[in-house]
Amino acid sequence: MSVSIDIAGLRPERVAVVPSPLTELGMALHALSEPGHHPGLQGWVTGVTARLDSHLADRMCEADFLWRTTFSDLFMPFAGIPGRSTLPGATLAEDMDLLDKLSDEQFADSALEFTCAPDYDLPGSGVLADPGLRRRALDLAASRGPRQVRFTKRLLADPPRVRAWLRQFLQDCDEAFFSDVWARVRHPLAADARHKTELLRRKGLGEALASVSSAVTLDGDGTRITVDKLAQGRTTTADGGLLLIPTSLGWPHLMVLHRYGWQPVLHYPVSSQELASPPSVEQLTLRMTALSHPLRMRICRHLARSSFTTSELATAHGVTAPEISRHLSVLKKAGLIITRRRGRYVLHQLDVTVVARLGSDFLEGILR
Repeated sequence: MSVSIDIAGLRPERVAVVPSPLTELGMALHALSEPGHHPGLQGWVTGVTARLDSHLADRMCEADFLWRTTFSDLFMPFAGIPGRSTLPGATLAEDMDLLDKLSDEQFADSALEFTCAPDYDLPGSGVLADPGLRRRALDLAASRGPRQVRFTKRLLADPPRVRAWLRQFLQDCDEAFFSDVWARVRHPLAADARHKTELLRRKGLGEALASVSSAVTLDGDGTRITVDKLAQGRTTTADGGLLLIPTSLGWPHLMVLHRYGWQPVLHYPVSSQELASPPSVEQLTLRMTALSHPLRMRICRHLARSSFTTSELATAHGVTAPEISRHLSVLKKAGLIITRRRGRYVLHQLDVTVVARLGSDFLEGILR
């Protein structure tokens, strides 16, 4: 699975690397709502939460589905401006002015992403114009909770009123905590943008994308970008441009805006804990499948403590050596074990570092 961006005919000058204050505020709200996604920000989250005004905290919960379970395209309004070449604003106020330029249909469609509206990357009539989509949005909101229903009804009835509510909320967040965040991160983000822009100029798009993440690749003829994700989607730059938006708060999220008719955006983390070569989705699937077999889990328990030969493992588990060999082959193909030769013996050992990346619960289980 992957998200692809067709860039056939894209001119180099139409690729821009630019930070966005509004996008970074959206990511700050996400980190506050889902701190488990961002263990490196636990201290910051605790500090902000402790001093947050209770009224603002309540308002933050009122529509947190815009940034908690999804990351609404409302935080990237520049991508929806006609012409598909608008850049983010230099300030939060400028970015919010761009938000005001979205049509009511664009605003409503983006705000209702949490209802998993169909055909995100295909043309559609819009939720305000299509009675069927309105009914479906209300039905899906009902399955998610009363807050979602109240928000959806307000939005469908009076989009300008919800726009005003959102703008005031974002301004209050800026005063409460985000202005300090932006003052701290805007210079590193600008430095990263300059670095990526220089790579674009000197070495081309492929090198710039490789510096974003090893999960982002440019195909051989330079007409398609593929982002390795557990998601399926497609978009095209067509006669517009391509935006790369850095975030200091986003790791491990690597997001692609691929809404139909909008400028494609690659939203990527900088100064992250990202691995030098994070596993592909295919490799992750191999690893999870390899660990799903009970005998292989027991083998991992042995190999986590020391190195063993195939014969020793066969004796320990009461099965034949060929059967152990088959299971070791699966674990090795998934990159979970290290094999080395010592004289006439071949020893196998679990790569604990790799397993730890899959989750502490499993590692604790086999080490318990």
